[in-house]
Amino acid sequence: MRVCVIGTGYVGLVTGVCLAHSGHQVICVDNNEEKVKLMRSGQSPIYEPGLSELMQSSMQKGSIEFTTDLAAGVDHGEIMFIAVGTPPLPNGESDTRYVEAVARGIGSNLKGGSEFKVIVNKSTVPIGSGDWVRMIVMDGFNEANEGASEPSFAVVSNPEFLREGSAVHDTFNPDRIVLGSNEAQALSMMEKLYQPIITREFAEDKELPQVPVVKTDLSSAEMVKYAANAFLATKISFVNEVANICDRVGADVVQVAQGIGLDSRIGGKFLQAGIGWGGSCFPKDVSALIHTANDYGYEAQLMKSAVSVNQHQRTIAIEKLQSELKILKGKTVGLLGLTFKPDTDDMRDAPALTLIEQLNRLGAKVKAYDPIVSQTGMRHGLSNVYVETDPERLADSCDALVLVTDWSQFKTLDYGAMAKLMNMPVMIDGRNFLDPTEMRSLGYRYVGVGR
Repeated sequence: MRVCVIGTGYVGLVTGVCLAHSGHQVICVDNNEEKVKLMRSGQSPIYEPGLSELMQSSMQKGSIEFTTDLAAGVDHGEIMFIAVGTPPLPNGESDTRYVEAVARGIGSNLKGGSEFKVIVNKSTVPIGSGDWVRMIVMDGFNEANEGASEPSFAVVSNPEFLREGSAVHDTFNPDRIVLGSNEAQALSMMEKLYQPIITREFAEDKELPQVPVVKTDLSSAEMVKYAANAFLATKISFVNEVANICDRVGADVVQVAQGIGLDSRIGGKFLQAGIGWGGSCFPKDVSALIHTANDYGYEAQLMKSAVSVNQHQRTIAIEKLQSELKILKGKTVGLLGLTFKPDTDDMRDAPALTLIEQLNRLGAKVKAYDPIVSQTGMRHGLSNVYVETDPERLADSCDALVLVTDWSQFKTLDYGAMAKLMNMPVMIDGRNFLDPTEMRSLGYRYVGVGR
């Protein structure tokens, strides 16, 4: 099928590349000329395992191309994905101006009476945006084509459930595909588009049953995305609150999480206690759902509590540092990891940023090492941090280390050698990622979360 993806961030680029790999003819559109130039050279503008290889392979086959020409993309695509950002506004509401601009641009480039096209909301948009997008598309069309016969199109909500760091894997191995529309023709086209994924043609385990396709109305599909992320964020906040109680009563939250996670009604995923959640999705989506509830006269108390617990959780590492080092002024603290999760270069709303801010406020010197940030030289938001090039340089002269991001590489560092370089070998394990017994045998004062 002919596909146009507008916006080449995490969601748009992964979607475009994976659909091209699935056998479709894809044009990716972005208004950033430098970014398009980079992608045309075969380089991915984001770090995502496996993405660059698939992108280059699809380019060699001629199944994907990149352009700044929206008109060419609209003309090409029988299915058009809107995959631009919807960042949070200060009040928690989603900023939909980029979606509006794209919808208007699509409308102005549609041809009256032309072939039936499907416009897909892939961006996480406020509930009710499907009808709004249709209205904006028609406004754009009427402004550019006064008196022309109406174009034939339908809007579909197709929320994404990709995890940064495993987005390619998640695309080919989804738990479900959600399609929101009341148009039978649009739903049929979307099922045809996803057929290779539904039948697990590219899945790791091809023996699994077909991927479930959940068909809903537009608003319900939009709500599915928000509800899923709000539930997962709440589950993390719940186990973090349990961890804080464990710290006070002498229980081990790792053992507690294992015990409750074996209950089939609960499950073990997202029961890893630590220093809180961040990134581009959970904070934005939970805030947006709270804001939507307020708009319709309802106070989402549970979700507000999940956010409050998470905000407090980011201070836990500071409290533990103060317990071990007492006064932090004049002390040197090293952070292992900066990104909000492993296998990504994304630092949006990362817990590390809160730690850096608080440590600077308390007069500590902050050093950091991250496998991606240290390698790429990214420094946005890191003006008050000494970003080191290797773990040994990080440990040198530190009074404590804080494991912030559970990168797999951090399991196998030479912590014994690092301890000898430190002023005091204190390890605050903000993800309960390391073996306490092993760390203590290497001379560390080991402190976990809820352990």
